[in-house]
Amino acid sequence: MLKDRVLTAIALLVGLLAAVFLLPASVWLVLCAVLCGAAAWEWGALARFERGLRVSTAVAFAAASAFLGWSAGLGSGELGGAAAVVPLYVFSALFWIFVVPMWLRGKWALSNPMLASLVGFVVLVPTALAMMQLRTMGPGVLLGTMAVVWVADIAAYFSGRAFGRHKLAPAISPGKTWEGAAGGVLAVLAFGFGVLAMRGAEFEGGAPVIAGVLLAWTAVSIVGDLFESLLKRQAGLKDSGNILPGHGGILDRIDSLTSTLPLVALGAVWLAR
Repeated sequence: MLKDRVLTAIALLVGLLAAVFLLPASVWLVLCAVLCGAAAWEWGALARFERGLRVSTAVAFAAASAFLGWSAGLGSGELGGAAAVVPLYVFSALFWIFVVPMWLRGKWALSNPMLASLVGFVVLVPTALAMMQLRTMGPGVLLGTMAVVWVADIAAYFSGRAFGRHKLAPAISPGKTWEGAAGGVLAVLAFGFGVLAMRGAEFEGGAPVIAGVLLAWTAVSIVGDLFESLLKRQAGLKDSGNILPGHGGILDRIDSLTSTLPLVALGAVWLAR
């Protein structure tokens, strides 16, 4: 299992780097749309859709993300039309910051196909659009955004194993601990300040504002992870899929990204005004 996990992780990283640095914007847009469709197929399993509805959801989400991305100019490598997708980013931000914490507290279920489809759209389509937009701003912007989440996940895992004593959300994800979360926060702070120091970058408000942003970033990534864990538990599934040996499905790999990428893309559009 560990060998499969490591080999898959290496293959995914190599494939991601090749795609981010080598693909033209139009092909990257199509790839993001396809990934959105594949994630929507797995979302259908979490929502317990019948096969026909799973297929139509996957096709609809892929088509929607491709159409919206192209309409916003993200298929041409231009940033001029990125503001056109801001309303979706705003809906995503409101969902993750206000709705999901209540969802986790109440352990709500995807009770009907209409609700499940709407929630899936808010979770997945803005994520695909954010991947298109952030890559248009530069490969390093997208990879750096993802790297923050990866650092948080890896540090939380090892900190939790080494020091974990107090459960973070035992009814949702028994393996997560407050000590692991704290380790993730510390690692992200070290990573973020380290990158800024190497680049000689300055940020309005100084270190306290940067620390606050990184702390919020990590917290939102944990919320995204817990949200998918709750849905998997309710659906009676260990993983969202089995397409990635040792890692499960696509949703298992992007759960924390669905909650963070749209918020970063929204912030990028706002700062660029």
